[in-house]
Amino acid sequence: MIHILNMKEFIAYEGEALTVEWFFDKKGKSEALDFFETLPNAQKRKTLMLFKRIGDFGKISDITKFRNEGEKIFAFKPQPDRFLSFFFVGKKIVVTNGFRKKGQKLPQKEKDLALKRMKNYDSRVKNGDYYEE
Repeated sequence: MIHILNMKEFIAYEGEALTVEWFFDKKGKSEALDFFETLPNAQKRKTLMLFKRIGDFGKISDITKFRNEGEKIFAFKPQPDRFLSFFFVGKKIVVTNGFRKKGQKLPQKEKDLALKRMKNYDSRVKNGDYYEE
């Protein structure tokens, strides 16, 4: 289900409405994808079903599965894990980080990391050095 384009563009799911991508750093590493790959198959399926739903329909109305966390950050919520993400022009949602949620509230350090990666992505796309030609 996951395929790599140009060895850089990590596509988690390509749907009719949106493409779900894994964020990757300048070295081509994706911590969100690495976290996903450590999950048991049942958790992977739950996560991929959420990616498929948003990819095919462009939204997930159930806030127990997908939620706006403020500051343009959204959380996929395949219990007990979380994948933070943001929407980007060109019908994309970019998954920035994944983690196991332990408390009631979203950890601020995880949200800060998502915000930092959103800014990094935006800057690198504008500079033309995020995707290989």
